[in-house]
Amino acid sequence: MQAYEFINNLIPPLKLTDRVGKALAWMEEIRTDVLPVVHEGHFMGLVTDEMIYEINDPNLTIQEMDLISTGGFVQMDRHIYEVLRVSSEHHANMIAVLDKDQVYQGVVTVEDAITAFTDSISIQSQGGVLILSMFMTDYSLYDIARIVESENAKILSSFISSDPLDDSKIKVTLKLDQTELRHIKATMERFGYKVIDHYQEEIGLSSEQDRLGNLLRFLDI
Repeated sequence: MQAYEFINNLIPPLKLTDRVGKALAWMEEIRTDVLPVVHEGHFMGLVTDEMIYEINDPNLTIQEMDLISTGGFVQMDRHIYEVLRVSSEHHANMIAVLDKDQVYQGVVTVEDAITAFTDSISIQSQGGVLILSMFMTDYSLYDIARIVESENAKILSSFISSDPLDDSKIKVTLKLDQTELRHIKATMERFGYKVIDHYQEEIGLSSEQDRLGNLLRFLDI
């Protein structure tokens, strides 16, 4: 799931010499509110319709504007997870993809990245989330799965991250196929695992930003 696999070829880049009126026309045509700006193969940043409306001068050129998310890019071989991380960091709805020579290849939209990543980790499937804290040396997905399955449940996906409350430990986030987690939580604790959080995953989110926020909460990034 590398970034280049999800480049959206329907989104054209603007040039610095393009006028903002052209940018608005393109946005309306492809139904987006943001476009990338590229100069001689190099990503320069993003321009939004809100920025253009505030200026209110259709003859102004893109190079006369202060672009946003100038650092909103990833290398083409990076995992789609990195696209989500960078988009969250820069509050951007799309992220540029560059090759090893830093040449612009296209953009990945947040919507496409969320869809790809959530499909891969089963976050859209109905179920519950269980979060454990432990030392890396104590981590064994086989042992954890055996305990979960003893309660007639299955692990749909798992994710490891650092524990911000203890640098020496990791957090293990488990997506399970059950929404009732009380018995599973009690059994995990009986076997010596520390459960630091558990909840039922939300479904039917209203927008791509809500979906991104929910995904980032799941991944805890």
